[in-house]
Amino acid sequence: MMNYNTLFEIELKKIIEEEILKACEAIGNGSAADFNDYKMQVGKVKGLKLVLDYCEEVKTTLSRR
Repeated sequence: MMNYNTLFEIELKKIIEEEILKACEAIGNGSAADFNDYKMQVGKVKGLKLVLDYCEEVKTTLSRR
């Protein structure tokens, strides 16, 4: 049985990955109103991917303890 923290991590990552997918699809569909909007959408994807990287970094750090 998984504990609350593991379930939280799994669900949070699912939400983040879904948001990345939505943003990438929007970029691919050309939904950006202008270049600034495009940059904002790309920045959102980059930021969300960083969050996923940080989640893995924390998980690795905690597993060493």
